[in-house]
Amino acid sequence: MCGRARCTLRVDDVQRACGINNGFNSTLQMDRYRPRYNVSPGSYMPVVRRRGDGGSNDTQGQGQGVVLHCMKWGLIPSFTKKTDKPDHYKMFNARSESISEKPSFRRLIPNNRCLVAVEGFYEWKKDGSKKQPYYIHFKNGQPLVFAALYDHWSNSEGEVLSTFTIVTTCCSSSLQWLHDRMPVILDNKSSIDAWLNGSPSSKFSAILKPYEDSNLVWYPVTSDMGKPSFDGPECILEVPLKTEEKNLISKFFSKKKVDNEQESDPKMESLCKESVLEAPGKCLEEEEFKICIDSEQDEKSGEYRMSPSEHYEAERCGKKRDYEKLTSDSKAYVDNMEKMAMIPAVKKKSNHKHAGDKQQSLLSFFGKSS
Repeated sequence: MCGRARCTLRVDDVQRACGINNGFNSTLQMDRYRPRYNVSPGSYMPVVRRRGDGGSNDTQGQGQGVVLHCMKWGLIPSFTKKTDKPDHYKMFNARSESISEKPSFRRLIPNNRCLVAVEGFYEWKKDGSKKQPYYIHFKNGQPLVFAALYDHWSNSEGEVLSTFTIVTTCCSSSLQWLHDRMPVILDNKSSIDAWLNGSPSSKFSAILKPYEDSNLVWYPVTSDMGKPSFDGPECILEVPLKTEEKNLISKFFSKKKVDNEQESDPKMESLCKESVLEAPGKCLEEEEFKICIDSEQDEKSGEYRMSPSEHYEAERCGKKRDYEKLTSDSKAYVDNMEKMAMIPAVKKKSNHKHAGDKQQSLLSFFGKSS
């Protein structure tokens, strides 16, 4: 828990949330309470505790009953030196797994357990160097009741300061994406009574557990929540998150489906047209060229002709390839096209004897004989 909460509750709201049917026996220092939407350690909050803990400034005597006491958030242990400056951020949370072991908390479990009621709390999601705050609360707007421990400390001037710490546990399964810790939420009267009024020898492991019910909801709020001085209803206004960028690596490695019959490469077609079908002196008509391209794609029948891309590769590398299992029909067609495009017309031999011919004709031979 990052140490921010919303507490704008009235006295009667706290009473109902904690299940105090007969009201509080007394209220202490409630004039110090200032309702806030952004409460941080060092701020005053209303705390429900048992009457007469033996070390407080509650002078109304021992006995049963509960007291609503305004305390500062952030525990200052009673054994702290009177001359020390209080640091409320040092122990504003207490891990439930170790409260029975650490001296600062262990001595408080028997008689100094208390309840803290709030409307909701804030948690930050880390994303690299960025942090996005979320407001977490009950769906129906009911206050949340946290398990807490408190203590009293006297400074060098004799002033008694009452402080508390909120007990935390591991995060629920639904909130693990956000943080690894959350406050212990006491969601029913039996768990509230067990924590507040249980005997010193009680085992609290059954109630110091993550809150797993689905009525706990959350949404993103403004990043201004990081400022302790920022306060007001705008603290709990939901803000839209920026659309996350697509994962380019996943997109790069994703399988791409290509329809060969619908897609064609103009560059490859041009190269094929120039390298295969074009000959000196004559070019095929556009319609004839398209037919040749189509005949290359008859792969379903098991026949194969060199594709434009393969021909381009062969031309680029200067290599010769063996093409070619052509069907008799397609080969004949290509042969005809090559003859039309590449073989020049044969000139007819003229019977007229050129003046420069040295070889005598048969007529001239018999003429001489006579």
